[in-house]
Amino acid sequence: MKRILVIKLGALGDFVLAMGPFKAIRAHHPAAHITLLTTPAFAEMAQACGYFDTVWRFGRPAKTDLAGNWHLFRSLYGGRFERVYDLQTSTRSGFYRNFMRGAQWSGIAAGCSHPHANPARSKMHTLDRQAEQLAMAGIAHTPRADLSWAQADIGHFNLPSAGGYVLLVPGGSAHRPAKRWPAQHYGELAVWLHGQGMQVVILGAGSEHALADEIEVLCPSAISFVDRTNFMEIIALAGGASWAIGNDTGPMHLIAAAGCRCLVLFSGASDPTLCAPRGPKVTIIRHDPLADLAISDVATQLNSL
Repeated sequence: MKRILVIKLGALGDFVLAMGPFKAIRAHHPAAHITLLTTPAFAEMAQACGYFDTVWRFGRPAKTDLAGNWHLFRSLYGGRFERVYDLQTSTRSGFYRNFMRGAQWSGIAAGCSHPHANPARSKMHTLDRQAEQLAMAGIAHTPRADLSWAQADIGHFNLPSAGGYVLLVPGGSAHRPAKRWPAQHYGELAVWLHGQGMQVVILGAGSEHALADEIEVLCPSAISFVDRTNFMEIIALAGGASWAIGNDTGPMHLIAAAGCRCLVLFSGASDPTLCAPRGPKVTIIRHDPLADLAISDVATQLNSL
């Protein structure tokens, strides 16, 4: 195989979980020219990780973007790819097979050459499902995600030395509020963490400023980094944090894969057996409804990590 295409469009948590499969594909095809088809949000990480020779960031044009769709389909048709690893396995990515001129295909697209032929695939954790898909395509071993390639200077944040701060990730899907532990609870936890001598750092983006504000009202010593960090900086911050506590949301996947001690809070709205962050030091608490999870229970769990 000389020309390989890998498809992974997002979201953040799924992209991080694909880092092990990315590495496995590169190891299996060391001399191939491997192209990743993704979206702009993940292009920087894709280029930095070293697993790809080319990164295409135009993998999900809007249906109304005629020029963008034409560019995508023309690129797929002209790419002369011999094999495709579809790690997105969506209706959209399966449709792209129509433009691949007979390339071998690993995924679930109808009639593909290397199908992930497990009828229970939807009941598997994302990483286990992708590892089995690759095994059925001839790649026997899929390693754990390795983010040691990530480099970022976080000196300008002026944080305490390694182990002197804790990361809070209080956000998540705005349209699924049941997945969020209340900001007031995070604020009360921040007060407890401050009493343990820890600097509390709040991570998030966009509308999650409001969550950070609510936490800071209860714990004025907490610092909000909402909209102040990129993915590479989050990985670097995770490397120096004592703990990270957060909801079932994308940044927790980055932090967990970086090796930080993580406590991830799940409600009944999502199943950790299917989508929990993976890392060497990850602990899950599942409570439904999540709003009823006591601060004392979280604090007790942190003391045991």
